[in-house]
Amino acid sequence: MATLVVLTREPTGAASVLPSLALLDHRVAAVPLAADSLVDPADADVLVVDGRQELAAARSVCQLARSTGLQIPLLLVLTEGGLAAVTPAWGCSDIVLSTAGPAELEARLRLLGSQVAAAEPAGDVLEAGELVIDTAAYSARVRGQALNLTYKEFELLRHLAQHPGRVFTRAQLLDEVWGYDYYGGTRTVDVHVRRLRAKLGAEHDQLIGTVRNVGYRFVLRPTVD
Repeated sequence: MATLVVLTREPTGAASVLPSLALLDHRVAAVPLAADSLVDPADADVLVVDGRQELAAARSVCQLARSTGLQIPLLLVLTEGGLAAVTPAWGCSDIVLSTAGPAELEARLRLLGSQVAAAEPAGDVLEAGELVIDTAAYSARVRGQALNLTYKEFELLRHLAQHPGRVFTRAQLLDEVWGYDYYGGTRTVDVHVRRLRAKLGAEHDQLIGTVRNVGYRFVLRPTVD
């Protein structure tokens, strides 16, 4: 049983946002669709954002959640007409139509739960599919094969993997990985991302996703833009 927090401006609460929720065995709470309603990870397993009628508000909440490092999966609820407006820059983990049946909704919630399990560190180890990062040993492996990473390549990979789904601008990465005393340009980030992707290989380079005109993020479950 998962705990779902539904952010909505619907007076009747979660029941009208996703009617199928009533047929599933999950704990559900509804809170106002607003930035100050974002909850701590300990309070919810999935954050459901109602974007059926409030697209701008839903986008703002999703982007704020990611920019502040909130790692709860974000499930965005839309009508079919709203699908065209969503881009990767929104930062939502998955999208579901409000008319989705209970079987589809349960499957999506289960997949979101597996993302969280994959992202949670086991001691000093981060795992994302076939990628294993040992933060104590400063090593990374894909399918058991060690990646020959430079110090900054490893630091960049570790930093992104520790914040799955969060979008970082190039300037933020320079500050947080290279440090405030680094005077190089943001192109340094692009060069290191390109090298990292090459070392991860064609099957895994999508773990580092590009958010057009924004920056980069770590993608546990790559999707086609």
